[in-house]
Amino acid sequence: MASEPDLTFSCACGTLTGRITSDGARLGTHAECFCHDCRAAQLYFGQPDPAPGPVEVFQIAPDEVTIDSGAEHLAAMSLSPKGMLRWYAKCCNAPLATTPRTARFPFAGFIALRIADHARLGPIATRGFVPRPNGKQKHENLSPAAIGLLRRVIKSRLSGGWKNTPFFDPESFEPVVTPMVISKEERAALYP
Repeated sequence: MASEPDLTFSCACGTLTGRITSDGARLGTHAECFCHDCRAAQLYFGQPDPAPGPVEVFQIAPDEVTIDSGAEHLAAMSLSPKGMLRWYAKCCNAPLATTPRTARFPFAGFIALRIADHARLGPIATRGFVPRPNGKQKHENLSPAAIGLLRRVIKSRLSGGWKNTPFFDPESFEPVVTPMVISKEERAALYP
């Protein structure tokens, strides 16, 4: 039985391209995130405001990602000094993925819009930070995301794959670029 091909992705202008392995595609979790930070990041990158809708992501292990061209355009920003890293293509300001600040926790929320064969992501399995009429937020069907995350982290840690990602240096485990942390004023303007 032939395996599925890798999932390809690119930035908006096509300068930065890459792929998610077929195994990564098979183990990924298609999710929607309504959190304020995901929305703020989209606004920072000049993307259309997703509110009141979500930002659609494909949760994968970062070691399942390869950049084939345009790696020199990979950049990272953070909404706060300890916040998640928001990876993007600086050639066109296209958001690509969100990771923790450390390679040791192998998680990437890849922006689904960047993936060419969107149909292979499957249906939305989980929804995070869904707003409620009372002003609070709730997660819906969290099990697929939690189980998928656990499987991917265990696989990545046991195989040592967590050390080999396009986002972190394999020897120092530091980000491959120095993340830019936006100012408090910039951040405040992104949270209307």
